[in-house]
Amino acid sequence: MKIVITSIITILLIASITSSAYAEVPAWVKNNAGWWADDSISESEFLSGISFLISDGIISVPSTVVSENSSGEVPAWVKNNAGWWASNKISDGEFVNGIQHLMTMGLIFVSSNAESKETVSSEPQITNSTLTVLEAELEKCSEIKKAYDRLNCERDAKHEIIVYDIKTSAQSFLSGPVTYYWPGFGTDGNSFEISSSGQAMLSLRILAENTGSSQNESLFCTGPAICNYDVTNGSADFKYSGMDFTNGQVILKPGQSKLFNFFFGPNIGGGGTTFEYDSGKDYYFRGDEPFGSISIPLNLE
Repeated sequence: MKIVITSIITILLIASITSSAYAEVPAWVKNNAGWWADDSISESEFLSGISFLISDGIISVPSTVVSENSSGEVPAWVKNNAGWWASNKISDGEFVNGIQHLMTMGLIFVSSNAESKETVSSEPQITNSTLTVLEAELEKCSEIKKAYDRLNCERDAKHEIIVYDIKTSAQSFLSGPVTYYWPGFGTDGNSFEISSSGQAMLSLRILAENTGSSQNESLFCTGPAICNYDVTNGSADFKYSGMDFTNGQVILKPGQSKLFNFFFGPNIGGGGTTFEYDSGKDYYFRGDEPFGSISIPLNLE
């Protein structure tokens, strides 16, 4: 029941905010839609989960007019949509339309207690922590019996938690359809130090998200000499010593986010350069892709 409730928080939030605009939907929500479609989650669990969230005031949604022609049954096409959406055969908007249809049919019962909690604003009000919801999803993964499915569930849930943590504290830099988030030094994967031999070593972990495109976008870096990313201090440009682009690129599907890492230090050859630090200069991490450019101030000290 907990997985149904926490997943529906996200579904209703999207239904309340989104009409035709694209909204990012975490991967674990699609898992739940698929489980409902293949009867791993019953219809009554799904509907009662929605009703609980609204009645308990966890979120508030605009008043919905109930159709007089309601059959009292969930239409087959709504359940089919859930399966198709989980398989990426239909868009988020098409799936959300099905959820909204259930609300207009009166299949979601909202007690009078919820009405007393409605706010003047029509915007959804979430009183439950997003992080709590994400952590609950990670915990629920342990109940999956198949090892491969459990590991995939845990990977997706952990990624969503990391993304949430980064976005709550990071600076964002928009480059065309892609937004880059850098949380600064002192966070996991980001550090700057001078070794005992005097070598400057810079590690950067950055989150990139396809926030504005309906098609896949790619970040390219095939080697130190041919890479769309580097560090500069205005006088000298520095190529990386190590990075983790798979096959030389990071693919971002619409709404998808991924982490990537760069290390700048000793010259490893192949067009690389030794990273040097000058306290009198300002350093920037740069990206120059066909869709746009970024320049992230690093404030090295």
